[in-house]
Amino acid sequence: MEREDNVLDELLIEIARLTQAYPKALEQRAAVIHAGGKDPELAEKLVKAADTMRDSGNLYLTWAKHYAAVAEGNTDASSDEDETEDFDI
Repeated sequence: MEREDNVLDELLIEIARLTQAYPKALEQRAAVIHAGGKDPELAEKLVKAADTMRDSGNLYLTWAKHYAAVAEGNTDASSDEDETEDFDI
């Protein structure tokens, strides 16, 4: 059982890392487009997309943490507390 818990913890860390990295990559791409004077509308769309993906990632991570807790046998895994700060998101 401990091995499965470790796998879930490792996956949660990876999910947190990716949900943080993806919006940053979109913002960086938007900055490159903007700096190059190419398509300002596209750059703006990418910035908005980064915000949307960040919010979606936080929601996804919250549910992933909930189900990881349930898998560990924590039947009181529901929480109204925002724990995304635990992963620096």
